[in-house]
Amino acid sequence: MSSNKKYWKSVEELENSSIVEALRNNEFVEEIPTEEFLGNADALAQSGTSRRDFLKYVGFSTAAVTLAACEGPVHKSIPYVLQPEQIIPGVADYYATTVFDGFDFANLLVKTREGRPIKIDNNTISGAKFSANARIHASILSLYDSMRLKEPKLDGKNSSWSAVDLKLKSSLADAKAKGGQVVLLTNTLASPSTEKLIGEFIAKNPNAKHVVYDAVSSSDALDAFETVYGERALVDYDFSKASLIVSVGADFLGDWQGGGYDAGYAQGRIPQNGKMSRHFQFESNMTLSGAAADKRVPMTPSDQKQALVLVYNIIAGASVPVSLDAKFKTEVTKAAQQLKAAGSKGVLVSGIDDKNAQLLVLAINQVLASEAFNTAGTRQIRKGSNAIVSQLIKDMNAGSVHTLIMSGINPVYTLADSASFVSGLKKVKTSVAFSLKEDETASVTTIAAPVPHYLEAWGDVMITKGTYSLTQPTIRPIFNTKQFQDVLLSLNGVAGSFYDYLKASSAGIIAGSSWNKVLHDGIFVLGSTVLSGGSVDYAAAANAVSKSKAAAGEFELVLYTKTGLGDGQQANNPWLQEFPDPITRVSWDNYVTVSNADAKKLGLTNEIVANGGLNGSYATITTADGVKLENVPVIVQPGQAIGTLGLAVGYGRKAALKEEMVVGLNAYAFYKNFNSVQSVSFAKANGVHEFACVQGQKTLMGRGDIIKETTLEIFNTRDAEFWNEQPMVSLDHEEVKATTVDLWESFDRSTGHHFNLSIDLNACTGCGACVIACHAENNVPVVGKAEVRRSRDMHWLRIDRYYSSESTFAGDNERKENIAGLSSSLSTFNEMEKPGDNPQVSFQPVMCQHCNHAPCETVCPVAATSHGREGQNHMAYNRCVGTRYCANNCPYKVRRFNWFLYNKNSEFDYHMNDDLGRMVLNPDVNVRSRGVMEKCSMCIQMTQATKLKAKNEGRPVADGEFQTACSNACSSGAMIFGDVNDTESKVAKLAADERSYHLLEHVGTKPNVVYHVKVRNT
Repeated sequence: MSSNKKYWKSVEELENSSIVEALRNNEFVEEIPTEEFLGNADALAQSGTSRRDFLKYVGFSTAAVTLAACEGPVHKSIPYVLQPEQIIPGVADYYATTVFDGFDFANLLVKTREGRPIKIDNNTISGAKFSANARIHASILSLYDSMRLKEPKLDGKNSSWSAVDLKLKSSLADAKAKGGQVVLLTNTLASPSTEKLIGEFIAKNPNAKHVVYDAVSSSDALDAFETVYGERALVDYDFSKASLIVSVGADFLGDWQGGGYDAGYAQGRIPQNGKMSRHFQFESNMTLSGAAADKRVPMTPSDQKQALVLVYNIIAGASVPVSLDAKFKTEVTKAAQQLKAAGSKGVLVSGIDDKNAQLLVLAINQVLASEAFNTAGTRQIRKGSNAIVSQLIKDMNAGSVHTLIMSGINPVYTLADSASFVSGLKKVKTSVAFSLKEDETASVTTIAAPVPHYLEAWGDVMITKGTYSLTQPTIRPIFNTKQFQDVLLSLNGVAGSFYDYLKASSAGIIAGSSWNKVLHDGIFVLGSTVLSGGSVDYAAAANAVSKSKAAAGEFELVLYTKTGLGDGQQANNPWLQEFPDPITRVSWDNYVTVSNADAKKLGLTNEIVANGGLNGSYATITTADGVKLENVPVIVQPGQAIGTLGLAVGYGRKAALKEEMVVGLNAYAFYKNFNSVQSVSFAKANGVHEFACVQGQKTLMGRGDIIKETTLEIFNTRDAEFWNEQPMVSLDHEEVKATTVDLWESFDRSTGHHFNLSIDLNACTGCGACVIACHAENNVPVVGKAEVRRSRDMHWLRIDRYYSSESTFAGDNERKENIAGLSSSLSTFNEMEKPGDNPQVSFQPVMCQHCNHAPCETVCPVAATSHGREGQNHMAYNRCVGTRYCANNCPYKVRRFNWFLYNKNSEFDYHMNDDLGRMVLNPDVNVRSRGVMEKCSMCIQMTQATKLKAKNEGRPVADGEFQTACSNACSSGAMIFGDVNDTESKVAKLAADERSYHLLEHVGTKPNVVYHVKVRNT
């Protein structure tokens, strides 16, 4: 029976007051003067109105207050009038393309959402062999750079393309009439269609010529290869075919000859059937290649030349005199003898900037008949000639160059003798720079011509001979830009666009296929023939190298390119500036590296201060001809060869950069004669520099359950229990494996999916591509140098770098085991904090371990973090109140706390602070606000999308389909992601492998990230 009682809310309603009826129809009888009350802060502060009176005035309702203070912003959206057929809102589209910017190159798949490119993936189709490095992954953000050149400029003033066209045609006619030179100065193009177009331009203008300039030169290696094989190209080494690798000053896991060798290298580094490749590294700076080597010998560049001659003597049976210290001679002889024994399974590479030295490299590999030495599909990514570029600068200063058309280069910044180039530029009648930005060069030319980003442009590329790739736009040009090729077509008097020209010119290359298929695949393999070498006097080259000595000077300075910034093209990219260097773990800086022995002599120090930040000394570097860099920050680098210094180029840019991105000093000033080694004097300067370094610890301090290492000999001869020791705990007074003991009963995870991520420490090179890919996929914010220094970096994925305090990690463990007593323990562990002079190095990617028994979940007072059935540890951001208990309880320290709002905040003026930069954000991932914890989600949005795709297609998910951003980006195969409930999956087999282990297994967290014991072939 229903109740007939009357319920009322107020006395007025009970008394049938007239106001009740009014309120039923309109909650607010009068317009609420919220602006009057809340818009004037002074009036509000002086108001004597009580809270009760205020609420009564606005209609008895607290809703009025929330109307003014808490109303959400209104976002107006305009739906498609005619929706493009290929775009389905909420579903990603992928476009195959290829990037080559004169320095970096890769075969790519570009992910777009509603017409916006938001992420770079690797193209894994057959024939696509080059994967994206950290810089290419970050290049998606450079598309949305608000500092890009937005329209053409003529004499520094905004102009139009028609005016630019008219000016260029007039200048060309004037040059032809006066007999002046017309020079096209470009980066290496590696583009058949563009090179054909330039050839047609030169045919139309006989007074024109094409000069190729590479900011980081490979001219000596090119000259040597051209002398022997008659083609200006580089060898494309296949390290997967080498059982023994000897490198003399070549960081082939870094940027040496373009990089991209890590995938082949990693194939031979994973022990299979008891075998793996062996790697000797002779170098000055500590590099990625040196960190991965089985035997690393630090030596000066001048000693490296002698070492190369000694290897040549042993391999070729020559007897060229060698001047080398006895300790080095022993190590080099050992490597050379093993190389000779390896025969065709051996390979030697060298990064020495000397034509004769590069001739010896060719000679050694010819004698070995090295299978890894590939002369068929040669690399076309460097073509520059030092001599021709130097001659051009002389011609410019002589006034013989009338018109200079530049594309894809910034010589005012990258040339060592920049002043000479600028003075010559002033004598050129008309100069034009086709550039993404109004950089150092574009700002001093007659015409600054904006070009589209590669994701807005058409093109073709032949990275290696016999492999043809297309570049296609994934978005319409954002600004008023025009391709360099379209302008050339206009100058040639050819109607139509470069797209039409490209399609027509490609027809002769892709015979047997179709334009649409090649465009879809992104690549077409033609094949190429092996080049046969000519006759060269290698003995004379060996004698010339053996006579070279270190120039007079206290130190040999070795210039290099950093993993993050490369040649400096993307200096305005905050992802790359904040990316910690794999070796030093320093971000937002370039610095000079010096050995510990030399640092002690000069009084140079690094010190970790009370707040966890790293401080360091300043120094002044001076060359013999007076070029000086003052106040260069100093990093004392373990493994740096005594008597040498390391300094990265790519920093010190100022033009067209946000203030926050103006970082470091320009080391190109030392790149005299395009030689990466210079003799310098080095002295301490006053002051202390504050570094943003994300890793304070220097060693493992014997924590063998974090990085597990063994040798190939022990791996082959002892049981896994010896080299992959399982932690033991006491249960009922008996020693049992820690993994068999649980604090609570586990859920049944045998049904459905259960995700694991496998990380092989043997295959990981520390390249950092996974870190940037994680940034892009998960909208990870950039916090800037000051916050990184306070240990507030927001990286969801970090790559820890560990040094040994002895010469090997095995030596560390032996030293730890010999500790006797508490006092000895304290002193020994304190000493082990100091890395050795030539330590072994290990890299370990660490992200949320997605523990099945997660300690973070049990301490969250609001259940913001919880565990899913599929093994992923979830974060509900709108529940999180920022207690940070979870971070305190996490033994892996992988959780990040949002100290500030990084989105739309002028205090953090990076890409999230402007509308254009925010176009890169992934709409599938929430942009976190301040006051919450965030961490790796194991890319749950990607796993969900994969499941939905398979469900829609009515099929099970195939092995390899499940991916995370990091596993997708990993070109070396170190990271494998998948479903362990699929017993036939690769990740399930890896998880069951005898090399597998978990971080801190004795804690009992049951992680879903599996690591594999590192094996060294010492």
